[in-house]
Amino acid sequence: MYKNIALIYLNCERFKKTAKKVFFLSIQLSAIIMNNRENIKTLLIEKPLKLDCGKTINNYPIAYETYGKLNSNKDNAILIFHALTGDQFVTGINPITKKDGWWSYAVGPNKAIDTNKYFIICANVLGGCMGSFGPSHQNPETKKMFGTDFPVITINDMVNAQVNLLELFEIKKLFSVVGGSMGGMQVLQFVSNFPDKTKTAIPIACTSSHSAQNIAFNELGRQAIAADHNWVNGKYMSNNTVPDKGLAVARMAAHITYLSKKGLQEKFGRKLQERDDLKFGFDADFQIESYLRYQGSIFVDRFDANSYLYITRAMDYFDLVKQFNGNLSKAFINTKAKFFIISFTSDWLYPTQENKDIVIALNAIGANVGFVEIESDKGHDSFLLDVPDFLKALKSFLDKSYSEKNL
Repeated sequence: MYKNIALIYLNCERFKKTAKKVFFLSIQLSAIIMNNRENIKTLLIEKPLKLDCGKTINNYPIAYETYGKLNSNKDNAILIFHALTGDQFVTGINPITKKDGWWSYAVGPNKAIDTNKYFIICANVLGGCMGSFGPSHQNPETKKMFGTDFPVITINDMVNAQVNLLELFEIKKLFSVVGGSMGGMQVLQFVSNFPDKTKTAIPIACTSSHSAQNIAFNELGRQAIAADHNWVNGKYMSNNTVPDKGLAVARMAAHITYLSKKGLQEKFGRKLQERDDLKFGFDADFQIESYLRYQGSIFVDRFDANSYLYITRAMDYFDLVKQFNGNLSKAFINTKAKFFIISFTSDWLYPTQENKDIVIALNAIGANVGFVEIESDKGHDSFLLDVPDFLKALKSFLDKSYSEKNL
């Protein structure tokens, strides 16, 4: 059913060549990352997957990475789901970007998610641009990049693709599923779809359905990309163009939502950027302007614009409440998993109340659920940063649950 392969990964938009299947060949990257050769672990899934949009895919790759060691009982595995712009490289040095993994604060030896104790699996989501099947792959019918001909995918589709990794490692039941933001949405969907596949579940800073405000912010980003004349209706790779300006603006807008007003004020305030006075022009007078421009510029070097469109659309379509006819409790009625819901005081993107709604739904069916709201001024990004109270709570729950797993 499966073939474990490595892909020559040239998906992200600065690397405009078609990904080719080979067996454990190195990844040759050009442009910004020169002369870099690394392997990306990839599972080729041959069995068909019917997507929510009605289309069916098969023979598609899911790129993944693992950390730690699977024990002989195969009961120490944790499946981590990444957020919108994350990837499978959770911790350590990302072999593609040469930067720290996106959750290095939380995952690693003796950290909250201890790789000396647990076997960690993380996959690049369907629609992504770090090796998994997405819009920058070749359409076998046209021999060109899919672009916007790629089928629209959902959080449900992402989860149904990633569950195949359990069969690859012959894991009957995970110890935990963990994720923040969009990763938390995947946690909820996973437990709903596969109620007997995990002992514990940790949705962090997330929601059971995307709010109108969040849909609006995502639409702003999508329209920024579409307004870039280099986007060419999603066919930019075939035209050897890159909608870098539009993607950078999309990232800038989104990045604001990950922070808090207090955090921004304390870090930047009205400080000027390397100047003594206003220049009365449209260059970056303020440090916050320079910071946002920098965040946009580095983002386009590692992410694909069409992937951004597809993944944000998947987030907007996520509505577990509607999926169960207005009763969120029914999504979890068949699971005996132990839940731990975590929110942050300054997160206005997925505020505490939206996390509490999940707790209320679980309490309504007598589920085993714990909840904590962490004090932090770092906004939605708190779960990605060095927030000691959060890391301590996460570690405590996992370690205590692991010690009780056989009781």
